[in-house]
Amino acid sequence: MTNATMLADRAVLRLSGEDVRGFLQGLVTNDVTGALPVWTALLTPQGKALFDFLVWGDGEDLLLDCEGEQADALAKRLTLYRLRRKIAIARDDSLAVHWALDGSEGVPDPRLAALGQRWIAAPGEAAEGWLAHRLSLGVTEGVGELGSGETLWLECNARELNGVSFGKGCYVGQENTARMNYRSKVNRRLVVAPLTEAGDRTRATYPALGLMVEHRRVESLGDAIIPPWLADALATAPAD
Repeated sequence: MTNATMLADRAVLRLSGEDVRGFLQGLVTNDVTGALPVWTALLTPQGKALFDFLVWGDGEDLLLDCEGEQADALAKRLTLYRLRRKIAIARDDSLAVHWALDGSEGVPDPRLAALGQRWIAAPGEAAEGWLAHRLSLGVTEGVGELGSGETLWLECNARELNGVSFGKGCYVGQENTARMNYRSKVNRRLVVAPLTEAGDRTRATYPALGLMVEHRRVESLGDAIIPPWLADALATAPAD
């Protein structure tokens, strides 16, 4: 049995009831009607990230692998969209999110296989090393790094990390997101960089790791970590 795999800062929201896939499909950036898990987000009408999370299937229910500190706020926001649908949205404290760098349990993280294996199971011992590993690969997540209604979804590297479907129907913020994609123009990126003095671009700092997350213009990425998945995207971006 694998020990110390639980991501203690994550929570699980359960959506159950009447056509929960159809309900979520009309709200979030990714296609939740097909194979799961997927990484997705709930956006503002302007296409800026409010909450990001992974969606898992559990029979007819959906499980949202989300930030623990934002779980109640996410549930409240989804409840506003529920209207009269017979759908229950609540924490499921009998389940937790688990991670391992490698092994046979779980499935590869849908954002990037190099992130490791991920699964939903009963709570256990808290894992170590996830934050450092994620940041070393240049992957950002959560309100502390993405902001709440501050960053356009494609600036969060959602296209490169499989966080958006351009073939599905409408969702909140779809118009601006699709326009940015078809114009192939993403002027700013969230990036991980060595920790220096925080400034206006800084979203989060991690002194123990010597790292920070910043929102930088693509022509001024400077000392940012540029992993292969991001380097490929920058190399194919059209020049002004």
